[in-house]
Amino acid sequence: MPDGVTILGATGALGFGLAVRLGHAGVPVVIGSRDAARAEEAAARIREQVPDADATGLENGPAAEASEVVFLCVPFRNQSETLTNLKNHLREGQLVVDATVPLAAAVSGKATRVLGVWQGSAAQQAAEMVPAGVRVVAALHSVNAPGLKDLQHTLDEDVLVCGDRREDKARAASYIELIPGLRCVDAGRLEMARIAEALTALLIGVNARYKTHAGIRLTGLGDRPW
Repeated sequence: MPDGVTILGATGALGFGLAVRLGHAGVPVVIGSRDAARAEEAAARIREQVPDADATGLENGPAAEASEVVFLCVPFRNQSETLTNLKNHLREGQLVVDATVPLAAAVSGKATRVLGVWQGSAAQQAAEMVPAGVRVVAALHSVNAPGLKDLQHTLDEDVLVCGDRREDKARAASYIELIPGLRCVDAGRLEMARIAEALTALLIGVNARYKTHAGIRLTGLGDRPW
């Protein structure tokens, strides 16, 4: 059985979908939330959908301590506060997979626009905020969240993974690619996350226009570009 992961923000669409899919793939999942009761409620929903899933709900701090790989799926307005509160819980050697998107909706703007982040991207902001020795990669920004949480939906899309160490990107991809229909693509260094994050805003506009839930797919890479 694969090692377990922690998902912070699994009460939202992307985080919950990721938790359901990984639970279905046999990965033990720890759900983190600011409210332990809400986390356990989300874990119970996962166990209801996937009866044999190993899903547990905890407050963010203990949840972050529970796994070597932590997926951060919180809204941009909560990213800084969440990471500040985790400074005494994250530890050297852990990997944080950041899916945060700095949408203008965080400041009552349009969801089809992104905010400028001083560090260059939300993922780079996360990398500045985590304790020394905790590594950060960016991924999952363009994934079809409604389809992800629907186990009956067939996924067929790529996940752009950005990070400064190939080993970290491969580690994140080893979990993401347990989900059928998701193919990870090495999209370069962490600084490239600013482009991957902006794709979310683009896809929100496309999906509203076409009334669908589109993802992205890159051509010419073969079946296993990793």
